[in-house]
Amino acid sequence: MAMSKTVVPGKKRTFLEWARSRDGQKVFVMIAFMVIPLVLLFTFTYLPFAEMFGFSFYKMKYVGERKFVGLKNYIKVFERDDCFGALKLSLYYMAGSIVQLALSLYLATVLSFKVKGGNIFKGFMFFPYLINGIAVGFIFKFFYTRGFVFDTVLQWCGFQLDNLPYWLKDQRINNISLVATSVWRYFGQNMVLFIGAIMSVDSELYEAAMLDGANKFQQFIYIILPSIKTIITLNVILSITGSLSAFEPPYVITDGANGTGTYFVVMHEIAHTQQKVGLASAMAIILLLIIFAATILQKLFFKYVFKNAEDEDINAAVRREKKLARAAARKAGR
Repeated sequence: MAMSKTVVPGKKRTFLEWARSRDGQKVFVMIAFMVIPLVLLFTFTYLPFAEMFGFSFYKMKYVGERKFVGLKNYIKVFERDDCFGALKLSLYYMAGSIVQLALSLYLATVLSFKVKGGNIFKGFMFFPYLINGIAVGFIFKFFYTRGFVFDTVLQWCGFQLDNLPYWLKDQRINNISLVATSVWRYFGQNMVLFIGAIMSVDSELYEAAMLDGANKFQQFIYIILPSIKTIITLNVILSITGSLSAFEPPYVITDGANGTGTYFVVMHEIAHTQQKVGLASAMAIILLLIIFAATILQKLFFKYVFKNAEDEDINAAVRREKKLARAAARKAGR
């Protein structure tokens, strides 16, 4: 018969005994789950970023000697039209992100309530987000090619091929065509996020609003929007930052030709084709600062907007309580 070890009350355990105990194993597991992700994050994110920041102060290629130039790379970014001027194309993608958010919010509001075939429609709308960006680029490259899918559909609708523009060559419309691919791919993701937020709204708020005589549009403005402000802020920030760093559609579909080269496409060409690693690193740092500033401005903007909305909600709640109190007093008087 094996002798079982007993712990004497009040006796201090050694480190090995504590390490073998259940409490010690819990601590080691927690440390492992905390340290390993931090090590991986530092190795594959922060360390390469620090190296890139150091490269931005040198005139260098991937192979060969380095020459320290200080801030000259940052100055060149603002002097070259193909570098900083490419950010103007982000305005197209920002406009597309507004359309994308408005469309996704509208569909999410409709699909949050009981609609026939709603689940199937949600699946179809979310599916493009699951497709790889490179694959989406090749799909739309053939979709927009002269005489292919899009032109064929328009000819079925009565348009003449000679009267249709070159969707990827005409500089008046090619960037709009590329933005449409991003809207098609990402609006399903925003829609699903909005649906999850809207379905978490307390149904009693809708009942109270109906007592006040609020219609569906007023319920959307005064109940749904303030209740999902966090998700709205998140989606707007992701959309704007994504607009500033658009890469896959112009790179895969047009290869940056005909005035479609975004900031990321130009940076890729400078880094890998022209081998100007220092200049490309400076472009990346400047883009990071722009995205950081845009994120802060958006947060301040929504903080101000939703602060006013919260004040209106408080006033509306006070008015609603007064109406309910008067209705209860009338019933009691009878």
